[in-house]
Amino acid sequence: MKAIILSEPGSINNLTIREIPLPEINPGEVLIKVKAIGINPVDAKTRSGGGVYKMLSKETSLILGWDISGEIAASRSDVFKVGDQVFGMVNFPGAGKAYAEYVAAPDTHLALKPENISYEEAAAATLAPLTALQVLRNEAAIKPGDRVLIHAASGGVGHYAIQIAKHLGAYVIGTSSAANRDFIFSLGADEHIDYNSQTLQEASDNVDFVLDSLGVDAIIRSLEVIKKGGKLISIVTQMTEDIHKKADQKNISTAFYLVQSNGNDMNTLAGWLKTGVLKSHVSNVLPFEHMAKAHKQIESGRTVDKIVVTI
Repeated sequence: MKAIILSEPGSINNLTIREIPLPEINPGEVLIKVKAIGINPVDAKTRSGGGVYKMLSKETSLILGWDISGEIAASRSDVFKVGDQVFGMVNFPGAGKAYAEYVAAPDTHLALKPENISYEEAAAATLAPLTALQVLRNEAAIKPGDRVLIHAASGGVGHYAIQIAKHLGAYVIGTSSAANRDFIFSLGADEHIDYNSQTLQEASDNVDFVLDSLGVDAIIRSLEVIKKGGKLISIVTQMTEDIHKKADQKNISTAFYLVQSNGNDMNTLAGWLKTGVLKSHVSNVLPFEHMAKAHKQIESGRTVDKIVVTI
């Protein structure tokens, strides 16, 4: 099969297509003929030596990627059979090996793909909405009426987070550039903050929860608008001593969260995708041979919604 190998951490030139044997599957696993692959910022960060590279550095012939959709070609699972169309985030934050024509995956990391969405939409609806779901529902326990501030709301995680937070009954405030204002509102946001022309303090206050995907500076600014006893979770950085000090003054809980593969959560997403509660927005679809271009685009930091690569 064809696979994209990372020869060593560094530039996009270190991603090369090679022919390698098909992976073997163990009991409880399936072999998936991949149709589409979702690309995330962590892919590019890991390729360059950051992200979760340290966890994978002992892998020989390292294959990146975690987000896939496709058809089961072989099964040693009691859950899925040959021919089933599935999607999921495989083995994150371990070796997902998704940049390949075939992927071996635990059945506990997958869900059946709803018939009403494409393989591209399914591959997009994996790491990003899983992150939003696990943070908003499982970690933050968002409830109806909560005021939720979502940074980078037009991005991969952000555009799903708006939809999920609204489904959970929250009042949603999203930050983005002015160019993406209409997109933010189309997703269901109640307020939009243009980070180029407005400060958080000018635009909003009394926030119950903040989902951060920008980093330390955004976190420190966000602490000013979170009410006492509120909460902030970052999906990109650990908390600094300065953040802890400022948060403690207002009894604000802060934490870093790393998404985990979870088939039950994937089934929740599948249900929402099937009923229209959740929708994937894919901004660019590229062929497998253009994986380097997909990495270049995702690490630009200007991507709206999701990038998908097809095989």
